[in-house]
Amino acid sequence: MTRPLPPPPPAACPAGVRPAADADADAPANRAAPPDQDPATGPGTAPGHAAADAQPAPAASGGCPHAAAPLFHPAYPQPRANRAGGWRLFFQARHSWLHALFERSYRMKMGEVRLFGHPVYMVNEPAWVRHAMVDAVARYPKHRLLGRALEPLLGRSIFTTNGALWQRQRRMMDPAFAQARMAVAFPRMLQAGQAMLARLQALPDGAEPDMEIEMTHVTADIIFRTILSAPMEGEDARRIFAAFAEFQALAPRLTLPVVYGLGWLAPLIVPFWQVRRSRRAAAEIRGLLGAIIRPRYDARRAADAAAAASAGDTAARADAAPRDILDSLLDARDDAGLPMDFEELLDEVAMLFLAGHETSASALTWALHLLANAPEVQRRLADEVDRVLGDREPGPDDLRELVFTRQVFRETLRLFPPVGFFAREAAEDDRMRDKAVPRGATVTISPWLIHRHREWWSHPDAFDPDRFDTEAGRASLRHAYLPFGLGPRVCIGANFALQEATLLLAMLARQHRVEPVPGHVPEPVGRLTVRSANGVRLRLWRRRPPAAAASEPAQSPAPNPPSP
Repeated sequence: MTRPLPPPPPAACPAGVRPAADADADAPANRAAPPDQDPATGPGTAPGHAAADAQPAPAASGGCPHAAAPLFHPAYPQPRANRAGGWRLFFQARHSWLHALFERSYRMKMGEVRLFGHPVYMVNEPAWVRHAMVDAVARYPKHRLLGRALEPLLGRSIFTTNGALWQRQRRMMDPAFAQARMAVAFPRMLQAGQAMLARLQALPDGAEPDMEIEMTHVTADIIFRTILSAPMEGEDARRIFAAFAEFQALAPRLTLPVVYGLGWLAPLIVPFWQVRRSRRAAAEIRGLLGAIIRPRYDARRAADAAAAASAGDTAARADAAPRDILDSLLDARDDAGLPMDFEELLDEVAMLFLAGHETSASALTWALHLLANAPEVQRRLADEVDRVLGDREPGPDDLRELVFTRQVFRETLRLFPPVGFFAREAAEDDRMRDKAVPRGATVTISPWLIHRHREWWSHPDAFDPDRFDTEAGRASLRHAYLPFGLGPRVCIGANFALQEATLLLAMLARQHRVEPVPGHVPEPVGRLTVRSANGVRLRLWRRRPPAAAASEPAQSPAPNPPSP
């Protein structure tokens, strides 16, 4: 097991900000607040209030040359002073798990609560996070009942399965997802980005759109183009968005009873009409995806049968190399040489659609919110884009040159990890720290808490892309940063998401400058992903016309899912 991460030393950038005092699970709830937060309000600020560091960091010798501007502290739900108990805790989390957190959640290394006799553990210490997700991963599979709650939409995909079935699926998916490599995926990302710019260019200068809508549209468009070689537009797109919005809004109500060990009470806690609405929404999404997939599935299996009849090789095909991810999934074979059947294929496509667009849309939306409220950071990002790209369209090789752009997105993922917690189930008795973890217990690991932990990070609630240039920041990055998970279940599309975000942020920064809308402060809520309860409206000002005319006409954005 790796050693616990030591408290970071005082950071050289920004000057004058020191890390929080040492904290542990037994610290009193009324201890002094860390120096980067208001002792009266606790960590963060209440929804509707955003803060900036009161003391600008001087560009002193040896300090950060970019730290003269105050750091932006985005608003998030103010933690309660003390933990709620029993039913109150459950119903707070049912609305938004962020609202169930209390002050010590951000300092403790491991917490325990028993809800109606069921043990639930929150693990924040890096060494024990690694224990559960890497070193002893077989002891902590993904919670089986949580997967069951998502099965109406995702079926038995790699998102919901465990054990031998998950291993078979991952072996088939890994080479298939290699089809998302930049040589193939980049032109599709660029086309979707150009369509996004055309939609934004059609707005009047100074417009105040809800950027959650546009980021959801463009990321879904990219996934559709990459998986299915089709743009995300028209009536089918609107139906998928509306159905997904319904499923997303109801999912926490269906999954929280499981996480808190109340699965047996779900029929009493969750009204049957909500279950019916969720399943109807999932069925509509699967029906629309299935209608697109079925003709290609049937044609490929017919070609396989013809190849087998003529050459005796079911894997032989005369076609060209796969055009998209669906082609690669149709080609995939397990160790016995068997392909996916139609339901398996539909399960994996539904999973890729959910994971591939919802998480990216969440992170990109928060990135734009942070940039709008940190004008100096936004200026530096735009300067980098102008220097690297000039007046030409971006290419795949440009992404590695956009270093600061990647830092901005990395810091966004720290402050607003799209998936705020991972739920695991103890498959056998174990011990973590000084606690016995019995078989069947729920073990939760929260990137949201680990990324904002008062001991693992300096000025944890501040937006500071330069933190990764410091020794302390790099140490925290190695041990206390997991926006895509850890170990064998790390997100299969992590590199895809990073490349997509770098490209889209660069395209947006070159064409537009974003500002906050006065009086509008996004209110984060934690459900399937971390979204805003009231949208993320930003004021858009043109910096220049698009570098080239978009290759496709602008389409009206599909309706945004209400905040998850």
